Amino acid sequence: MPTPVLASTRAELASLLDAHRGAGRRVGLVPTMGALHDGHASLMRVARDQVGDGPVVVSIFVNPLQFGEGEDLDRYPRTLEADLAVCEREGVDVVFAPAVEEMYPGGAGPRDPDMTTVQPGGLADLLEGASRPGHFRGVLTVVAKLFGLVRPDVAVFGQKDYQQLALITRMSADLCLGIEVIGAETQREPDGLALSSRNRYLSDGDRAAALALSRALRAAQERAAYGVPAARWAAMSVLKSEPGVELDYLALRAADLGDLPDHPEAGTVGRILLAAKVGTTRLIDNMELRFS
Repeated sequence: MPTPVLASTRAELASLLDAHRGAGRRVGLVPTMGALHDGHASLMRVARDQVGDGPVVVSIFVNPLQFGEGEDLDRYPRTLEADLAVCEREGVDVVFAPAVEEMYPGGAGPRDPDMTTVQPGGLADLLEGASRPGHFRGVLTVVAKLFGLVRPDVAVFGQKDYQQLALITRMSADLCLGIEVIGAETQREPDGLALSSRNRYLSDGDRAAALALSRALRAAQERAAYGVPAARWAAMSVLKSEPGVELDYLALRAADLGDLPDHPEAGTVGRILLAAKVGTTRLIDNMELRFS
């Protein structure tokens, strides 16, 4: 596989992509914060399937605007050399790894109170947004910047961050950005743990406790035929049996994250989403529910 070209400035990125656009090739984007794993690699493969011989661009940027006070911004892993190896293995064409000053020019940086940002709608105040105020403003702002810099035809995100995916999809539609947003399936370890860059923080004991998250989601799936209360009870029973898990939230929502009645019509597709702290590490996960 050819080595991906590394761009660290907006000018370098533009010069790399202009030739592809001039040839009429589709451009694919996979935005990441680095610390890449097999889940990220699966997104790169989806992007490649979408653009064919067009360029796949992977961005690697730990975005300070989406971290709140006391969150793990400084602790978040930064592993550029290993990340480049993953991108090379997956045939990525361009890696965009800018400095904070490159993404937030103008002197004051991402905490500038006068900086223009993307204000999400009410969906951003639920679930992750309730636990992490301002988080999705930071996410949508940096994604909008990446969309403007890369100008992709298609952008691929993982379904593990399901609320983020829903908000980015809505932003692309509401702001008429003309970018197809694709949600790729969550990748898991053989024992069910969802792949996450934060899994590396887990001790052996924490990791064993973290398996309760996926077990709870599967338990809800198995009881979904009996309605929302039964599915919620099944999930909560699993989580309460694991003392190493400190639940933040557990919610059963419609596929668009709207409200669900207690007994949805047959064929309704919903989602169960949760967040919990395991040891010192906060993890999120979700799965599809089908009500029959």
